[in-house]
Amino acid sequence: MADSPSPEPAISTGAPLLPAFLPPSVTPSKLLSGQTYTYVSSIPQSILDNPTAPVMLGVDEAGRGPVLGPMVYAAAYCLESYEDRIKKLGFADSKKMTPTSRLALLTALSQSPSNDPSSDLPTSLGWLTTLLSPATISTGMLPSPQAAPYNLNTLAHDTTISLITTLLSHNVNVTAIYIDTVGPPGSYQAKLQKLFPRCKVRVEKKADSLFPIVSAASVCAKVTRDLALEVLAGKIKPPPKEGQGSRPTEVEEAATGQGIDLGSGYPGDAKTISYLKDSLDPIFGWDDNLVRFSWATAKDMLEKERCCVKVEWAEPLEEGEQSIMGFLSGDTDAGGVGGWFGKSVGVADF
Repeated sequence: MADSPSPEPAISTGAPLLPAFLPPSVTPSKLLSGQTYTYVSSIPQSILDNPTAPVMLGVDEAGRGPVLGPMVYAAAYCLESYEDRIKKLGFADSKKMTPTSRLALLTALSQSPSNDPSSDLPTSLGWLTTLLSPATISTGMLPSPQAAPYNLNTLAHDTTISLITTLLSHNVNVTAIYIDTVGPPGSYQAKLQKLFPRCKVRVEKKADSLFPIVSAASVCAKVTRDLALEVLAGKIKPPPKEGQGSRPTEVEEAATGQGIDLGSGYPGDAKTISYLKDSLDPIFGWDDNLVRFSWATAKDMLEKERCCVKVEWAEPLEEGEQSIMGFLSGDTDAGGVGGWFGKSVGVADF
């Protein structure tokens, strides 16, 4: 995997971005155990009240290029009549927004309508995310005797398709889909149009700047990705589970304290490279909940650093070959030596 040549801005400067609460798309226990997971919000009341009205959906991602942390895909959806309102609320290409403004919008979106009756956002805009862990990304991309490599574009397409399918399974009347492209937009649009023939599909470069609904998805993905990285860095202390009081669980204990400065997570960030060098284990490398081993940055560092121990892996057996354990335990007819010493006997045989 060639690392991204154009990193996004760092998620924060100076003090970490500490929200008043974590959005529901960020689950510390799942992040810290290396899980890939999906969050689905409640269907907005405006859509429930108008089940046959046309709904538009937008999809975007955050964290495709970094060597650290998850990649997040998000979908946002609303009635087509609400589109102008999204732009007026301040949704835009998330990379051009400040961390504070992005967080404020997702915080408002995550609130229960009863908490802020003056805001129509939670009752009008729905959203869902899939957070792909570094372990999931690396396991798919690295070669294996059991499976062919699962490249990042295919993973991105499959994740997008899964998000759309999940929403359609809730009987939401999606009539238009807008997506920020991964790979050539023409072939990707044709692929999606064939899968979702009842919807009008548009796949465009810079869709997060062109379509407000994709801008909303962009904000959901970016804030989820940024806060997930803060959790993994130990800068955000997970809230105690209900009934636990203030005592954290063992997995939550790992995320307490001052945390680590990871930078933006991009290969071009000096703080990110400094973290990778300082935390490199000579045998195991890094925590695969945080580092993408399939990235060129990580692979090159493992191969070039003198402190690393080279591991020789056994070649996979070809068809018809037998392992040393099978040779020692097998019978002579199968080519093993297990039967050469006779059979076991008991006292009754004497």
